[in-house]
Amino acid sequence: MNAQRSRLGEGLEISRLVTGLWQIADMERDGRAVDLDATAAAMKPYADAGLTTFDMADHYGSAEEVAGRFRERHPAISVQTLTKWVPRPGPVTREDVRAAVERALTRLRAETVDLMQFHAWRFSDPRWLDCLFWLQELKREGLVRHLGVTNFDTAHLRIAVRSGIEIVSNQVSFSLLDQRARGRMTTLCRETGVQLLAYGTVAGGLLTEKWLGRPAPAAGELQTWSLMKYGRFVQAAGGWEALQRVLRASKAVADKHGVSMANVACRYVLDQPAVAGVIVGARLGERAHVAENLMAFSLQLDADDRSAITEALLTLQPIPGDCGDEYRKTPFLTASGDLSHHVEQFPPPFEVRETERGALCLSGTPWEPIAGYARAVRRGNRICVSGTTATHGYRAIGGADPAAQAHFAIDKIEGALESLGGRLADVIRTRIYVKHGGDWEAVARAHGERFGEIRPANTLVEARLIGDDYLVEIEADAEVSG
Repeated sequence: MNAQRSRLGEGLEISRLVTGLWQIADMERDGRAVDLDATAAAMKPYADAGLTTFDMADHYGSAEEVAGRFRERHPAISVQTLTKWVPRPGPVTREDVRAAVERALTRLRAETVDLMQFHAWRFSDPRWLDCLFWLQELKREGLVRHLGVTNFDTAHLRIAVRSGIEIVSNQVSFSLLDQRARGRMTTLCRETGVQLLAYGTVAGGLLTEKWLGRPAPAAGELQTWSLMKYGRFVQAAGGWEALQRVLRASKAVADKHGVSMANVACRYVLDQPAVAGVIVGARLGERAHVAENLMAFSLQLDADDRSAITEALLTLQPIPGDCGDEYRKTPFLTASGDLSHHVEQFPPPFEVRETERGALCLSGTPWEPIAGYARAVRRGNRICVSGTTATHGYRAIGGADPAAQAHFAIDKIEGALESLGGRLADVIRTRIYVKHGGDWEAVARAHGERFGEIRPANTLVEARLIGDDYLVEIEADAEVSG
């Protein structure tokens, strides 16, 4: 059976079933070590079957080194190695970015990273954009073939693409339990040509026969990181009985076609617009499901199948937020239920200076010292944020997209508030100035996405802004409680 393939970009064709190597980190938990050579050898059955694409990251234990050993031992087998760079929050330099890419190349024993996917822990610190601009420089040097992102929400994928970053993919959670990617994210991807790489598609195994008809697992029964993580997704989607409704519908479709429930879960997501591939985890050297995985390619869901599945999905509670929010907002749908095993602390996004008149936040734009103002000022429990455009250093961000510019301006406002001890939720007043009256709705909708649950007082007017590139300017006032 031939593995279906997708083209992510020039010179990069991937298997639509991507083998995920994140479980190597789980296999190395608590100081355990895997046999690198034996684990690399376990990649060969996948590659021989046409499943030649492997997804990993700098923090997936020895995954990159395992893939590098496989490449070295089997130079005649063409494999695609997709990896990620997940920097810690805080200051980052161009040299840091180069070092991260060179480290991946050394581990992968390659001259070019096929797809370097970038993860940002928060967007209120604009250094995430620096990382992408510097990665793009390395792409032009040939050290990176293509750039992707992982766990980006729609607003920030829009900002990156409209700012000229050449992104080909966004890797996000997408499954029968988690349908967030079907909405605004898919719409933007179809507009821009960015494709989705879906992970969590079988929810760590929870969307398989093993869990059908079983009582809810006891405390501690979900032991792998994947099961702990997707157990939280189950709770967010409505609990164990909600999962069972989806499992029963999936089982009926699987039996009808003579395939596994994992095949149904994968095929359903593969059929969604903008999805280039789904990532199915493998515990290399422990067990393999190559022949079963391949059956997803022969499965064709008909209208009755999709209707039965949709009926079950409509009984679920939607996973809250947009793609990637599980890593940035409560509830944190991670293995630990928080970010404690990912991030130690979040440094302030911007410089803060204490003065006799209050604390000043300086964002580093060239106009602040020239015109003699601060990005924001805190006096007592009140924070006033200056009119803020989509500017980062000397760069105009967001291109000619008013929504992208609005989101970036709000990010800078949020970063200023965080630097001074506040939050976006503390905002009580916003004022919006748009250059072109016809942009008002796009900007208003961006404001609604960010402030819809906060509901500050607001004014939006058409105004002649300073600077040819700027379509929107936003200012804010906040009161910090406590």
